[in-house]
Amino acid sequence: MPELPKYPIYIPTKGRWETPFTIRAFQKDEVPIHVVIEESELENYEKHCSSPTTTFLTLPFSNAGSVIPSRNWIMEHSIEHYGSARHWQFDDNQDKFLRYYKGRSIPIQSHIALRMVEDFTDRYKNIAVSGFDYEMFVVRGKQTKPFTRNCRVYSASLHNNSAPFRWRGKYNEDVDWCLQALSTGWWSTILFRAVHIRKRATMTLKGGNTDELYQDDGRNYMSRSLERLWPGVVKTKRRFGRPQHVVSHSWGHFDNPFIPADDPQPIPEYAMKIEGTPESKSLRNALDL
Repeated sequence: MPELPKYPIYIPTKGRWETPFTIRAFQKDEVPIHVVIEESELENYEKHCSSPTTTFLTLPFSNAGSVIPSRNWIMEHSIEHYGSARHWQFDDNQDKFLRYYKGRSIPIQSHIALRMVEDFTDRYKNIAVSGFDYEMFVVRGKQTKPFTRNCRVYSASLHNNSAPFRWRGKYNEDVDWCLQALSTGWWSTILFRAVHIRKRATMTLKGGNTDELYQDDGRNYMSRSLERLWPGVVKTKRRFGRPQHVVSHSWGHFDNPFIPADDPQPIPEYAMKIEGTPESKSLRNALDL
């Protein structure tokens, strides 16, 4: 069995003990995780989500109205209790890890996917955050880049604990974090497509931030707040039938180079092989099975 991830994994979650998609994805592969919850929900999460590889951490606050205080608390916890150089944060609505192979997305064990991102990221000293792209953005049947540099990294991310940034405000904390890093001209970000994730669509699950952030005119408030933080960089436009933040000139403005680590380690072989036979005939043909 390949090695487990090097860095601690945290899943902040609220009100979703009956739909614990990300928790189950890691438990299936027996990967140790920290589930970060409010104390009032501990009993429900213990009842529905306990496993030998799951640790529940209760926050010292509740009803913060946003996940941002939890994210900052998680970073401090990873530093204080592990002294780790990096830590993982995953949203609670992701249910599968995938590998891009011969123009298709095929399932991959979670610990292998995380180790691939960790090993590559550790070869550079100035990556503030790296992570997985969403399956919906990985185009099937076409040549795709294994990763993109200096762009946004959402909700499945490996954060550098030495980076001098914190989550702030109430909305769009992932975009703001990346912009804080890239605006320095030194820190970089990296988004992987060679390995990626499948997530449930926003606002399709009860719990989480749905009630606090997305109801009524929440989408517009979210976009406008980011626009105020980054005037001239972020604009609010209507996309997909709703207000949406848009980073001007996409992310191509940022060209921060990757700076090699002082002693970069070679990327290991991960001993991956396809197990079983897919039910889909088109997928069997694509994989020559």
